[in-house]
Amino acid sequence: MHVVIMGCGRVGSTLARSLEDRNHTVSVIDSEPDAFRRLGPGFNGDKVTGIGFDQEVLEKAGIRRADAFAAVSSGDNSNIIAARVARETFGIQQVVARIYDPGRAEVYQRLGITTVATVKWTSDQVLRRLLPAGAEPDYRDPSGTIRLDQVPVTDPWIGQSVWTLQVEGLVRVAWIDRLGEGILPTRESLLQEGDVLHVAMREENAQHAYDAIAAGPQEH
Repeated sequence: MHVVIMGCGRVGSTLARSLEDRNHTVSVIDSEPDAFRRLGPGFNGDKVTGIGFDQEVLEKAGIRRADAFAAVSSGDNSNIIAARVARETFGIQQVVARIYDPGRAEVYQRLGITTVATVKWTSDQVLRRLLPAGAEPDYRDPSGTIRLDQVPVTDPWIGQSVWTLQVEGLVRVAWIDRLGEGILPTRESLLQEGDVLHVAMREENAQHAYDAIAAGPQEH
């Protein structure tokens, strides 16, 4: 996959190198040419000097062939503008924006832009949100048997019960991130648009779980 990153600070540069290590192609945008030094001499991707929400700059970075876009500069407004341009103008579905003000998270989440408050931000957090679902679990126990993944709720599951998803996916939903708050589900809990599920599963059942989450509840 090809990923465009806006911002070559600590998070952006670490994220770029991590993606290259996983054999993805990367373009990094920053308004300061000196920022690219953080990438190190071994970085093989594109370095584009400019403003990350400028369409011509995004074109130079290969946005039309990109599978994902991350806006991780130091400014909330720049990140959100760039994320919206990537999503609404160029049709990138996998978009992540760094945000310092968690109070804005609900608004941006409803626009389809994944946001994480600064206190939670690391390059690993961004990486998990950019790569395809299931590629990088949040946690894997020392034996390699159990994994914990963050999974956005899919459209077919909206309005359906957490219990049904657990049974059909062979998973356990540990908690739900909903509009910036953590919720412990009960047997009666229903899934809502924008929910992010923290799902525990056996490693051997991971493919089945993701297939079930993508497909939606089965008719009985």
